[in-house]
Amino acid sequence: MTYQEMLAAARACSGPYCKVCPVCNGKACGATMPGPGAKGSGTVAVRNYEAWQQVFLNMDTICENKPVDTRFNFFGQTYDLPVFAAPVGAVKLHYGEKYTDQEYNQILVPACAEAGIAAFTGDGVDPAVFAAASQAIGAAGGRGIPTVKPWDKETLFAKLDAAKASGAKVFAMDIDAAGLPFLKGLNPPAGPKTTQELREIVEYAQVPFLVKGVMTVKGALKALEAGAAGIVVSNHGGRVQDGVPPTAQVLPAIADAVKGKMMILVDGGIRNGVDVCKALALGADAVMLARPYVTSVYGGGAEGVALLTQKLKAELQDTMAMCGVHSLAEISREMLFQG
Repeated sequence: MTYQEMLAAARACSGPYCKVCPVCNGKACGATMPGPGAKGSGTVAVRNYEAWQQVFLNMDTICENKPVDTRFNFFGQTYDLPVFAAPVGAVKLHYGEKYTDQEYNQILVPACAEAGIAAFTGDGVDPAVFAAASQAIGAAGGRGIPTVKPWDKETLFAKLDAAKASGAKVFAMDIDAAGLPFLKGLNPPAGPKTTQELREIVEYAQVPFLVKGVMTVKGALKALEAGAAGIVVSNHGGRVQDGVPPTAQVLPAIADAVKGKMMILVDGGIRNGVDVCKALALGADAVMLARPYVTSVYGGGAEGVALLTQKLKAELQDTMAMCGVHSLAEISREMLFQG
């Protein structure tokens, strides 16, 4: 199977919301809800994608000719490149009838591990979804990150217990999912957490804990104060998206504030290895991609995941070589064109 064949196969079984566009830029799905689009104007995905296109890199091929090393250390685990599959839930509703969440994660988690990266897995009101995802991560030697929603304390701790029992070594919470309507309707309702509440969750987890949905320096500092080991700069977990800036625009200031003190990941509109290099130059330690990995599973299963990951790695290696850097540690803001 080629990458283009994988995309064609995904078009045959995705939809009606996701069109598997040649360029996944958020324009075709727009404000469709549910689905890969968003409520409101539905422009956040478009803004995220376009913001990366306005970041430019400086070429420098007057340098030593040696292999490019894209290996990345993530809390003691080494991955082939600084890329993760982002958490996705309700795939049958959002992307097409082909897979349930459990089936999707049973393909994605081991396929990512085999391809040299790891998957963040999603959560939902059905406890079996999170439990099955955690079990898949445990079966993959802990190479994966179960991601919980901001439930009430009792529900949240029970899910963390299940994740720990499965063998997961790093946890995350998509705290911006507090904006999801179905969470607000629960009793007690899920929702935002104070710094103290977040600290209790981090301490209970007893493993590195990442907070997904941070979009400001203030938010990053709150997560750091709460003891989080890392953050994910992301603006779309809750789909309350109108009026917020692209992740590429807020990333540099957040990196200036907490780089070296916690792990920084960024999500939103990253589509290829060139974008990955741009994100690292702006201050991220790693990136997350959601829609491309959904497409890879729908279009090719484990083989599709491998094809996408190989493509991203080759693009990142080529970009680094053309910019005169040969390891992730050499990537810096000096590589960015300041026009």
